[in-house]
Amino acid sequence: MKIVIDMNLSPQWVPILKSAGHEPIHWSQVGAANAPDREIMGWARTNNHVVFTHDLDFGAILAATDANSPSVFQIRSQDVSPKRLSALVLSSLKQFEERLNEGALVTVNEKQARVRLLPLRRQ
Repeated sequence: MKIVIDMNLSPQWVPILKSAGHEPIHWSQVGAANAPDREIMGWARTNNHVVFTHDLDFGAILAATDANSPSVFQIRSQDVSPKRLSALVLSSLKQFEERLNEGALVTVNEKQARVRLLPLRRQ
């Protein structure tokens, strides 16, 4: 799976995701550090990447635009370090790979995971 890692997550995620067979790139390698979320979303959509983030704004953008892509994988935790969360992230990416390939917003924390297919419908 191609994954673009948002600026709010460490570039240390790149080798961890790569070792699991993914094709990760940190946003700092392709765009400006201060790029707006919509720019990252546009790049991810054009380049067929899943957005990996800690930022709730990506889900809000998906909801506001009724977009079918890109998929967003959102980690919700106080400590988002790879050392703490790598096992959770890797197992969740594997578990939800099919949904992410179809178009989804996946939100994961230490206790649960939630998957919503795109486009998001207001409930």
